[in-house]
Amino acid sequence: MSYPQFDDQSTWGGSASPALDTGSTGDIVRDAIRKEQLIKEIAASQEDLRNMLARAKAVQKETDKLAAGNETLQMYIDNLTVQMAKRRG
Repeated sequence: MSYPQFDDQSTWGGSASPALDTGSTGDIVRDAIRKEQLIKEIAASQEDLRNMLARAKAVQKETDKLAAGNETLQMYIDNLTVQMAKRRG
């Protein structure tokens, strides 16, 4: 007995719609992989930003230190100039 409306491919062993099954599963897997890649990229970018911020803070600290040293040197030069002026005058 044959039932034409039932095909062996659409029963338990086969897939009724291969495009839908593989497409939706493939899309889900592809989306999950892409999201995972984006999360890794974001985490790497955050780490890069943390490193740059730490470097910027270190450079700012060094700049402040050099500026303070320059102020000290300027005061020293000013004092020497005044002393030299007094000796000549």
